[in-house]
Amino acid sequence: MLDLSKNVKYIKGVGPARAELLNTLGIFTLNDLITYFPRTYEDRGKPKHIAELEDGDEALIEAICVSKMIEKRVRKNMVIYTLTVRDETGMCEITWFNQRYLKNRFKLGEIYKFFGKVKKRIGFIEMTSPVFDNIDTNKNTGKIIPIYPLTYNLSQNVMRQIIENGLKEVNGNLKETLPEYLLQDYNLDDINTAINDIHFPNKFVDYNKARKRLVFEELLIMQLALLNLKSKYKVNAEGIKFKEEVKMQDAIDKLPFKLTKAQIRVLEEIDRDMESVKPMNRLLQGDVGSRKNCSINNCSI
Repeated sequence: MLDLSKNVKYIKGVGPARAELLNTLGIFTLNDLITYFPRTYEDRGKPKHIAELEDGDEALIEAICVSKMIEKRVRKNMVIYTLTVRDETGMCEITWFNQRYLKNRFKLGEIYKFFGKVKKRIGFIEMTSPVFDNIDTNKNTGKIIPIYPLTYNLSQNVMRQIIENGLKEVNGNLKETLPEYLLQDYNLDDINTAINDIHFPNKFVDYNKARKRLVFEELLIMQLALLNLKSKYKVNAEGIKFKEEVKMQDAIDKLPFKLTKAQIRVLEEIDRDMESVKPMNRLLQGDVGSRKNCSINNCSI
């Protein structure tokens, strides 16, 4: 049985140390984890040719390795690893810092995918500290990647893996909270599809549908809560009843300007509400310059 209150430290890949980091982000349970939504996304699914790269781009390229990894120590605690790759349009130099494990990672003549930030100068193109995959894998590239708000010592890769593990525990067993007719009438995703696609959408259209579902539900819950609060006020509360002899028109006549028909209508509604024992719950709206700034007694806004 799915337990959304399960402590996050028992999720695969977490443990006590990472649980403390997650706690600083407000993530204490499995439910907190799967509802910790990305702040933005990177589209790593559309490769560019090397000749199309511009300075400052964050781009995906598919290129063949044409050199062995060059290791260069520039100071005591700084080693630069450089790899040269090419496609049919040009050459690119790939650079990492202090990543010794990459020294024998790449093979001459093999094609890889690289996603990273581009530096372009006349006759020279460099990509710095990219993520990469073999041409036939999509762990870090070739798809839409979620980017999460993080804390110190918690990387995006680790966070994505933890959330992926959390979704695997859920395994599509979230209980639907909206009635079927609402899902159909408003063309909304079911809750399990929405939660999966808000984290790992295959296409941006999937993300948009997931977001629509989750925003719809949030606003619906808020509206129902306000209606419930309003009904309690109507049943239980009494406001101040003003005398009917005091007329709003007396105040209107003293104004140094003429009110519009809409303004007069709103003031008449307020006048009627203030003569009732029911509390008035009113939001007064108006465009800039509509002279809506006023003091309204007996009004909860």
